[in-house]
This record gives sequence, structure tokens and C-alpha cells, in this order.
Amino acid sequence: MDSLISVLTFLQAADPQGGSSLLMTGVTFGAVILIFYFLIIRPQNKKQKELDNLLKGIKKGDKVYTIGGLHGVVHSINEKDNTVTLKVDEGSTTTLEFNKSSIAGLVNPPVIKKEAKEPKEAKEKKPAKSLDSASEEKK
Repeated sequence: MDSLISVLTFLQAADPQGGSSLLMTGVTFGAVILIFYFLIIRPQNKKQKELDNLLKGIKKGDKVYTIGGLHGVVHSINEKDNTVTLKVDEGSTTTLEFNKSSIAGLVNPPVIKKEAKEPKEAKEKKPAKSLDSASEEKK
């Protein structure tokens, strides 16, 4: 902390016309922009890419829900008009047509499991032996 204070006082003493305050203001604005990028802009772009990939991968028979909260099964997809027809009632042929962009997600998305690269022996660890059983084995 003392070194930071000494550096700041050195910068203030080096340029008595206030050039260092301009430098510090620029550094502060740069830090704020970086914080906004990593906390707001980057996650939002990542989420938008995931949604775009989801919309490209939708096929007939997928269970989806819309941004309005309506759940249904994809009955047909019209790539020309960029619309999706959802079957909303299992007993009848009730279908509704939506813009493809109104789909918010899959009801039960497939889960991609990342398996740990551990050998099977490490996963199937034997219980540790107690001191009594260890001494009995020596005999």
C-alpha cells in the first residue's frame, strides 16, 4: 500500500501542470470499460450465440417454450418465413404459429456430461484399513 501511495505522489510531483491527473482519469475510464465488457457485454454475447445455435438446431418433435411462457412440441418449421408451428394440445390438432425468434429454449435440453479423465482404479477406491486389521495381516 505504501508503494502505491509513493508512486502516486511521484506522478503528481513529476508534472505540476496536472498531466498526471489526466493520465489517472484515462486509466480509470479504461478500467471501467474493461469491467463493463467482462461483466455485461461478453456474457450477453455468449448467451446470444447459445440461443442462435439452439434456434438453428430445433427440429420437429422438440419440446420448446416461448418467451411468452407457452409450452409446446414443434410440429413444423418454415425456413422461408422463419416461423415455427407448435402443437400445444396432445389430444387435438391445435397448433399455433410463432416467429422462430420467439422460442426461448428447450423444455428438457440434452445434458452434455464432461467425464473426468481419471482411471477406473482411482474412482473405485478401496476403504482404508484400520490399524487393527493392518496389524492382523502382518501376523
